[in-house]
Amino acid sequence: MSLLALTGFSLFPIFNLVLDGGAAVATEPNSLSTAQASQIQAQAQGYTQVLQKEPDNQVALKGLLDARLQLGDIRASLLPLEKIAALNPQTPDYTVLLAQTKQYLGDREGATASYRTVLATSPQNINALQGLVSLLLDAKRPEAATGAVEAALKTATANTDATALKLLLAQIYLTQQRNADALGIYDAAIETNKADFRPVLAKALVFKQMGNLTEAQSLMTAAVALAPAEYKDQIEQLAQTTQPPKVTLAPNLSTPAPAAAPLKAPTQPTAKPQAVK
Repeated sequence: MSLLALTGFSLFPIFNLVLDGGAAVATEPNSLSTAQASQIQAQAQGYTQVLQKEPDNQVALKGLLDARLQLGDIRASLLPLEKIAALNPQTPDYTVLLAQTKQYLGDREGATASYRTVLATSPQNINALQGLVSLLLDAKRPEAATGAVEAALKTATANTDATALKLLLAQIYLTQQRNADALGIYDAAIETNKADFRPVLAKALVFKQMGNLTEAQSLMTAAVALAPAEYKDQIEQLAQTTQPPKVTLAPNLSTPAPAAAPLKAPTQPTAKPQAVK
């Protein structure tokens, strides 16, 4: 059984953290006018000329990355992204972004290596961990996926969002038809923090897949009440959907929880990257 993510798996769920925190703006190449495309191509050429003289100029690297993504040239975005990641080893988001790009392009070995690079120094990084889990599940290695998450839980600190890790473990259980084990994780998480909407939503989606619509609706209502304002509409849309889409890996529920005690996510990805302003 699978679950539906709040936002689904996008190629770049952390893009809003990249390029100096710019907000992600969806820009499909076919939505650009000829004039807009020409302007962006000219910008890309300008950044390329700067990089010929200053190869480590991060403003130019990020500008070139943004331009190529707006033009839909994902493969060409690898070069500036690899450079940005190499220049910023202290910022794992860049390396995760690189791994997700490689995964999207079908370079599973390269993606795995990049995810493991992040996890070597940040073993609880939820984006890297979920990406690695996705690749392991695609490779029919659920035991390895389970082991990776359990290892992260064992080394968790007080600052770790343990709930996100446990929900990821539950996702793996669902792909193995271990519904009872997954529901047990959700129930324990709900009991631990009754203000966290994530396990409530996850449990609702499981019941919905099982056909228990009455219980699912009740949990959806509770999740809406608990969720931050930016997620309420999406959860309500999920509640109104009669047939949730099937996905191989269950939801990215690593978003911050609105709890009093603060808490702070794929098969081969199908979503194209988002351009960033």
